[in-house]
Amino acid sequence: MLPEVWSKRYIVGGNQGWTSNVNYTIWARNITFYTEDWLFFVYDRNQMDVLEVNRTNYETCNAEHPMHNYTTGAGRDVVALNVTRNYYFISSKGFCYSGMKLAVHVVKTPPPPKAIPEKSDSPSRIFNLRSQIVFPTVLAIAAVWDSLLRI
Repeated sequence: MLPEVWSKRYIVGGNQGWTSNVNYTIWARNITFYTEDWLFFVYDRNQMDVLEVNRTNYETCNAEHPMHNYTTGAGRDVVALNVTRNYYFISSKGFCYSGMKLAVHVVKTPPPPKAIPEKSDSPSRIFNLRSQIVFPTVLAIAAVWDSLLRI
């Protein structure tokens, strides 16, 4: 059985995207972010940007020394949440002061649920047994029939 993929891609701000006049604290409040999840920032590339900063710069909206500038110029930027830690994002050019900032706490991805062992009389095992008996029997009958027709 293949393992289930748990990572998710979140469009920051939902349908509104990364823009001013959105409360990103409320947007992220009910989301549990796990390692291997992705944040997808969609915004007007001519006006805004996506900067990762430390907590102090997040709280003061200081964009002078970002830890990372994710702005690619396309206005469609993806951030991989690969480490269990707090992430802080802001938009510079004064937008942070109007609330354009996001704090995300990322936790370790939980292990996938354990597979439930099948009962010995489960339908899939019965089907498996039937197919292991019926299919070879049909082939044997077909071979005998074919040999009788050739006589």
